[in-house]
Order: sequence, then structure tokens, then C-alpha cells
Amino acid sequence: MDEIAKYNVERWQALAQANAVFTRPHLDLDKDSARKYLDPQRRLGEVTGQDVLCLAAGGGQQSVAFALLGANVTVVDISEAQLRRDAEAASHYNVNLNLLQGDMRDLLHLGEKSFDIVWHPYSLNFVPDARVVFREIARVLRVGGIYHFTCANPFFIGLGGTDWNGNGYTLRLPYVDGSEITYQDESWIYGGENPDEPIRKCKEYRHTLSTLVNGLIEQGFSVLNLSELNYGTPDFEAEPGTPEHLTSIAPPWLNFWATYRPML
Repeated sequence: MDEIAKYNVERWQALAQANAVFTRPHLDLDKDSARKYLDPQRRLGEVTGQDVLCLAAGGGQQSVAFALLGANVTVVDISEAQLRRDAEAASHYNVNLNLLQGDMRDLLHLGEKSFDIVWHPYSLNFVPDARVVFREIARVLRVGGIYHFTCANPFFIGLGGTDWNGNGYTLRLPYVDGSEITYQDESWIYGGENPDEPIRKCKEYRHTLSTLVNGLIEQGFSVLNLSELNYGTPDFEAEPGTPEHLTSIAPPWLNFWATYRPML
């Protein structure tokens, strides 16, 4: 385990202890709400019987939603604390999940062409080289399979409410692929509640748009859809420095849908 992995393990242990929003299992789902949560635009099609890899996706959220829809679900996450949340959620719904502790950069413990869908919520920016992850996903995904992931908008990663200067939000970090960016968590990460103990800053890495798109193409993926995501509904009248105001100026996340179709 390298220093990047150690940092992520320790941070997510602390986030789980603080009950951060991404560590809270979804325990109020049914089939309809699970479908709406995962796929509001109905891009996935039928997932019953499909083999799904929830990658770096611990926390008992996406995994149980797929299981409720009849998928065969494997979760790989570097955090034991997050995987325990998946186990709790699986017990709550009486569904089966295959839970594996591991690093998204090394999926050699998974067989080639093992999955129809790889579902990768926000976590790609926790490692410095996106191309390594794309290569691993291409190995385990079947031809024609779906890869869905969310990542930081590379132009705005690290931008927060404290960057408001009275007129706008100041872009101050170099636009360099793989550059390390650390920042303090916004309060919404904890549902507006302050954690009892200080938590290490979020450490992420910028992946430029060219790296994201070309990295996918190099591994045989075709991009089906790219959308920009905001925090809730953008509010131009919100108080400057709040998440609602910031995301009305700068959408912080990108949402990719891709399919694996290597040239034969």
C-alpha cells in the first residue's frame, strides 16, 4: 500500500466515523426509488442478472440500489469502514453483495471480462493517474459494457466558498494534470454538522479534460454522454460563498457515460 492509498484509507475511516453524507447507507429504497436514484434518465436499460462492479463505491448506497434491481453486485473499495456500511445495508435489504477491499488502480484479483457495468461514483480524483484506472476497467469490462463515472470538473477542482473575492471566485491553482490539490471540506459534506474531531483535508488530483477523454479513447471506450453536475439547483440569488451560489457560477462535477467497444 503506497502513501496515496494510506491517506485515503485513513481519511475515509475518519469520514465514516463523522457520518459524512457519502458514508450513510441508503436504507429507504425500493425498486422504483433505486432506479430513479441510479438512472433518472433511463440510460442503463434492464439490469436484472447483469454483473455490476461498484468501484471505489463503498458506503451502502449504489451497491444496494443495483441489488434491489436484480443485479449481481461486487463492491471494491479501499476502505474497510465503507465496506462495513455496504454489509449493513445488504443485511437491511436481505440482498447479497460481494465485498472486496482493494485499490481502484489494481483490479488483478478480478477476472477479465467479468462485468457488464462498472459504476464509479466520485473517487477517480483520489488517485493521480486516471489512465491507470481506465486500463484496469477496460480489462474487467465486457465488450459493449457500460462505464459510468463522476469526477471533478478539472477547471474548478479545489474551488470553494472561501475563494469568493467580492466579485467572483478566484481560480488560483495551475491547470496541470496529476497535480495535487488539498482543501478543507465544505460543511455540506457533513450534512451541515461539524465533526467532533478534526478530519484531514481532502487530497485530490486534477485530471484534465484531455486526459479524461483521450484516456478513455486509448482504452477502447466511446463516450455516450457527458454532463455537468451542480450541487442541487443553482441559485444565482444565494449568498456568495455558499455551495448553491458557487455551483451556479462553476459546476463542480462531470458525469461520464461510456461504452467499451475496442477495435477488433
